[in-house]
Amino acid sequence: MTTRIRRDRRRTTTAATTRRGAATSRARGRSRATTNTTPQAPPGPAGLGFYSYELGNWHIVALNSNIAAGGNSPQAAWLRNDLRAHPAQCTLAYWHYPLFSSSTHGNIDAMREAWRILSDGGADVVLAGHDHVYERFAPQDADGTADPARGIREFVVGTGGAPPYPFVNVKANSEVRLSANGVLRLALKAGGYDWTFIATAGAGDSGSTACH
Repeated sequence: MTTRIRRDRRRTTTAATTRRGAATSRARGRSRATTNTTPQAPPGPAGLGFYSYELGNWHIVALNSNIAAGGNSPQAAWLRNDLRAHPAQCTLAYWHYPLFSSSTHGNIDAMREAWRILSDGGADVVLAGHDHVYERFAPQDADGTADPARGIREFVVGTGGAPPYPFVNVKANSEVRLSANGVLRLALKAGGYDWTFIATAGAGDSGSTACH
């Protein structure tokens, strides 16, 4: 998965200027400190490959599609608790195996329950890889039903340099499909995001939308 995520620093970094006491001021002059005040979320259990963090106004969740993620799994329980503890307006999750794909491997059900939990928690974006293509889906629920109001948009981005795969079975809600290498650039802003897929050759893809 080849993705570059950029936050809008004008909205996410605050500069704190502190004036020292009189004695310190005479000795050292005024001191200015720039501090990132974004709180950091605790990681998941060590060694299991799932955790979360804050990136500006966004809550970011990394999940592990190589281990159990069903409704009764430790990963699913952690995800529910994490989303309750971090009720952000904008949430992005990423993992390896795509729930939806029109390419060689097709839909992979391993993360369906995780998708459902993310949807219930108001998540906006899922990034996946595995198939060597770029594919963008319209917002949809865990069962593949279009849901413009509450659905999650998936980007499949397996475009880091291996030979691209073909598209073999176009899935519902697939909006853009490119069999090409390239980079997906995401600009995560307060209340929304922009996406730009830059292909090494040929057409790309771009757009902008608001969070839920």
